[in-house]
Amino acid sequence: MASSALSGSLLSSSSPSSLAPRRSTVLRPVSFQFCPRFDAASKTTGRRFAAPCLLGAAQDPKDDTPIELKYAAFPTVMDINQIRDILPHRFPFLLVDRVIEYNPGVSAVAIKNVTINDNFFPGHFPERPIMPGVLMVEAMAQVGGLVMLQPEVGGSRENFFFAGIDKVRFRKPVIAGDTLVMRMTLVKLQKRFGIAKMEGKAYVGGEVVCEGDFLMATGTGSE
Repeated sequence: MASSALSGSLLSSSSPSSLAPRRSTVLRPVSFQFCPRFDAASKTTGRRFAAPCLLGAAQDPKDDTPIELKYAAFPTVMDINQIRDILPHRFPFLLVDRVIEYNPGVSAVAIKNVTINDNFFPGHFPERPIMPGVLMVEAMAQVGGLVMLQPEVGGSRENFFFAGIDKVRFRKPVIAGDTLVMRMTLVKLQKRFGIAKMEGKAYVGGEVVCEGDFLMATGTGSE
């Protein structure tokens, strides 16, 4: 008896009236854009992937500007030839491509375009192209050199040394395709001893990926 009652209830719940389609819903077009983010696995592998993100209602629907025309390029305060005139580094150890801001004797902001053709990627790592942290620090030190080797500071590239680092932290991996934006700021200069302390931060997409305190040793060509 219980069995027949149960069957009856199932049949009644599956009656044609209950399976009839409900009032139709109007589907409106939704715009998506691909936003880079990390998932749980990528936090360990250091790989990014693109995921669809719902665009906010505030976006102008009339803006049909192609994406390649929406974003301005970084300005050029010093190009690679001017950088080579200041820094003694050469391939494969020149890790600064362009200076985008420069305050004489105070600070500099420069970029390093990280590409899969960089000579360290075949070994670091073949399946996971991550820029070595020590090279990020070296690139930042070179930006510091652009500040310290200027006439306003009295430095000379014949006697310029990377003397020490402190409180260095690596926040996120830097991979092929990223643009590393590095800011180096002079904190303290002891001209008598030729010692400069600098604060450095490196960014990718506006997020800090590396930061620390740098110690530079400077001198004149006669010393």
